[in-house]
Amino acid sequence: MSEAAQSTPVADERIKEISALRKALIRPELGGIVGTIAVFTFFLLFAFDSGMFSAQGAMNWSIVSAQFMIIAVGACLLMIAGEFDLSVGSMIGFAGMMIAIFAVTLGWPVWMAILVTFVLCTMIGALNGFIVIRTGLPSFIVTLAFLFILRGFTIFLPQTIERKTIIGGIKDAAEGDWLAPVFGGKILGGLFQWLGDAGLIATFTRGSREGQPVVDGVPMLIIWATILIIFGHILLTKTKFGNWIFAAGGDAEAARNSGVPVNKVKVLMFMFTAFCATVFAVCQVMEFGSAGADRGLLKEFEAIIAVVIGGALLTGGYGSVLGAALGALIFGVVQQGLFFAGVESSLFRVFLGIILLGAVILNTYIRRIITGER
Repeated sequence: MSEAAQSTPVADERIKEISALRKALIRPELGGIVGTIAVFTFFLLFAFDSGMFSAQGAMNWSIVSAQFMIIAVGACLLMIAGEFDLSVGSMIGFAGMMIAIFAVTLGWPVWMAILVTFVLCTMIGALNGFIVIRTGLPSFIVTLAFLFILRGFTIFLPQTIERKTIIGGIKDAAEGDWLAPVFGGKILGGLFQWLGDAGLIATFTRGSREGQPVVDGVPMLIIWATILIIFGHILLTKTKFGNWIFAAGGDAEAARNSGVPVNKVKVLMFMFTAFCATVFAVCQVMEFGSAGADRGLLKEFEAIIAVVIGGALLTGGYGSVLGAALGALIFGVVQQGLFFAGVESSLFRVFLGIILLGAVILNTYIRRIITGER
């Protein structure tokens, strides 16, 4: 054989070349990117002059988006692992109520109430995962049961102890606490004051706050959302454990045969979902200074919708934390944008239904591309 023939690479017929367009289409974030561009384009055209993109307007929809992002990160990783958690919303209400009972009713230090609540809620998440693994029941059924159990306790406990379903006084209890500002404080206040003094953002023109910027810092809620997104993305795309998550959701039996600890992965993802719900709850309690039995209502469905919009498949084994974050961003922008655009706010639910249907159709098409189905 000649030297030229030996140096010429021979195409392996077992390897199928994928076009650039096909590679782009199978990216999990595609739906989230397209949706984000469409939403921002719409509101730039129809709500630009309403103040939606002013410093205060942008902060409003950023805060709402951050709320969705926090719970969407946990829901995303769990769905990629092939499971659902319908108890997220009830977990938010339960966690907030436990902090209020511990700190206000029992008089514990707020830092202790927060830490104990985190331990309690992540253990409940572990229990969810353990029951799913041991019984083989669908996680949909198990977590649906915990949705009612946790919501029931969230209503029963304050009614029994305080004879009411809303417990306030948390801000007073958190005065001087070292951990409370980590969830309820703000950062970069000096930067925003400088921006206000420089005339780059609006300031108050009268009253006791005259000269102060209308946005006086970045809430810790947004910081937590950013941290969880970065952590989730790195975990999923840069670590061996991330490969295990994909494997556990893609084909659990094949993953077990390859040495992947599927049960451990799924239990840890249930715990992480509960952790994210608790972060949301603590931030919410610190913001409002109270806990209510109705907090977190329907948040489990909003988290799942954000993840689906972000490109995750309902069958597991495929998805993206960044896509879920974009889905959450779409939620926040639309929820606030409808108000700025003067559109009836009840249409927000209509939008959710439409975009969910569109996302599922797109994801089904992507799944067929990946698997080669017709």
